[in-house]
Amino acid sequence: MQTGQIITTPFGRRSLSLGMLATQALAQEIDCDVSIDKWKLFRSLCEARLSLGLSDRALVVLNALLTFYPQAELKQECSLVVFPSNVQLSLRSHGMAPATLRRHLSALVEAGLIFRKDSPNGKRYLRKTRAGEGGEAFGFSLAPLLARSAEIETLAEQARAERLQLKVLKERTTLLRRNIVKLIELGFEELPHLDWSGHYGRFRLVIEGIPRQATALDLEPAIDGLECIECEIFSLLENKINSQKTSANESHFERHKHNSNTQHQTESELGKEKNQGANYELDATNVEFNGEVNQINISVVRNELKTHTVAQHMAPIPIGLVRQACPEIEVYATNGIKTWSDLMGAAVVVRSMLGVSPSAYEEACDILGQQNAAVVMACILERASQISSAGGYLRSLTDKASKGEFSVWPMLLAQLRANGAHVKLVTNP
Repeated sequence: MQTGQIITTPFGRRSLSLGMLATQALAQEIDCDVSIDKWKLFRSLCEARLSLGLSDRALVVLNALLTFYPQAELKQECSLVVFPSNVQLSLRSHGMAPATLRRHLSALVEAGLIFRKDSPNGKRYLRKTRAGEGGEAFGFSLAPLLARSAEIETLAEQARAERLQLKVLKERTTLLRRNIVKLIELGFEELPHLDWSGHYGRFRLVIEGIPRQATALDLEPAIDGLECIECEIFSLLENKINSQKTSANESHFERHKHNSNTQHQTESELGKEKNQGANYELDATNVEFNGEVNQINISVVRNELKTHTVAQHMAPIPIGLVRQACPEIEVYATNGIKTWSDLMGAAVVVRSMLGVSPSAYEEACDILGQQNAAVVMACILERASQISSAGGYLRSLTDKASKGEFSVWPMLLAQLRANGAHVKLVTNP
């Protein structure tokens, strides 16, 4: 047990406060059976330092004080007073300047973690008995640490829980930021007619309102705002997905109806017809469909089909013929298919929707030409339910085209006949 006076007042000009008296009174109430590992307690104290209003430099000084306590555990039956000189304490505080050392010692006293037990002359020492054994010590008492060990552990547990909560909130914020950015990028690509810039502006407004050193109180309302934006964007895209499913179901039903047409050509039949010279009855100089007349050099078409040259050297394909053969692609055009630019823009959207990689489509554009590649995508869309891999099918056609074994005309005309469209050949007057 510690000996000496119960209440101690500071030496010199230092004043006594009610907090100091309360700390000393608390130290007198320590249970004799209580003991705790000093380094475990110090780690808990480091975690709870913000709750106690301590700086990291003050903890460095406290760590140095604990090194002067010889036992591994703090307990009441041993003297809890350490009495290092300022020189030794500064050395163990990583060379801290004397003025800084005194300031942080005062901070530890004011926090109620230690109290000064000053000698009559203000020096720190251990007064030994005549027998040479240890007697009363004057210096810094660590008794408040032992007295408040349960409180410190509770504060440390709260700090750990708050740190985990903050980590979860930061992770949630990061995921929401990523989701919203990706969804907006998809929206710009799939639904360019909607006001995605407005959604992005609201998103940035929420993000810029989060401080750099955000707390849980800062992140919770930000997460609510981001979740609302995410739900709104997903709802818009979900409507697009549902409309595509409906369109796909209707197209699937129509294709089953067309299968009853005895003139429907399978892919193998189309290949066979190509190998036989693609003898379509094109003996006139004009093709009429839906009231539109387009000039076509039939001799060039016939020669190209027979010699199997690369498709970009074919005669131009009328845009109206593409609309007649592949009506489904108009759904993916903002203002319908009126020009080749409209068709090529819609083909890019269809490419993404069917899962065709950008590299596969770019290769098709290089070999077939941009217009013919767009026509091929339109034909693939018409037969999407019959093609297991649109990307693989496109690469196969591109490879055949590079060898002169594929051209767009037979594919387009076969699709036109599969749809049951009326094609009328008109001779020149």
